[in-house]
Amino acid sequence: MKKSIVVFGLGQYGKSIALELTNAGADVLAVDNNKERVNELSDIVTCSVIADVCDTESMQTLGISNMDAAVIAITQSLDASIMATIFCKDAGVPYIFAKAKDTIHTKILYKVGADKVVIPEHESGIRAARQLLTGNILDFVELSDTIRMIEITIRPEWIGQTLRELNLRQKENINVVAIRSHGEIIVNPNPDHALEADITLLIIVNQKDIQKVING
Repeated sequence: MKKSIVVFGLGQYGKSIALELTNAGADVLAVDNNKERVNELSDIVTCSVIADVCDTESMQTLGISNMDAAVIAITQSLDASIMATIFCKDAGVPYIFAKAKDTIHTKILYKVGADKVVIPEHESGIRAARQLLTGNILDFVELSDTIRMIEITIRPEWIGQTLRELNLRQKENINVVAIRSHGEIIVNPNPDHALEADITLLIIVNQKDIQKVING
């Protein structure tokens, strides 16, 4: 039996989900307050509707009570995301999947009834890093929305140089917090000790700089 899913918000993320669900055979109701976005999907999804999630009357005309799931992919307004989530919850939609801007928004959307909340930009960054674990990144820990601790093998050109000489904090925005050598972790390593080929570095880096770390 086909699943019926409503998607609120047809920006890049919501549109991609609506298209993927349609390709998978689901009946998709796509909703946005932007006429161009709605028209773009009108010939692709089961039904596309112009509606403002903050307008109770227009929302009630959607008839979503029989939907199997809802996707809240609204990005421009937390209030709109909250309203859409509450509306779907009150309508009896059994599963609500929502997009959040940050961890604070995530907690709020869970509080008002979302079953699953994701931060797409956040997740894609994590996914990209983990896919690249076969390169010089050996491990990856999320410390906050933007800060990561990763363990890397040292680049060939670093061998024989000291941390002081490399000056990674200034040159590459990398903070070395420890060295792993022969299975032992050395915190606050000696900055004048020459790096050996078989050691790894535990570093703290901003998410935006991860690709630079990977590529060297």
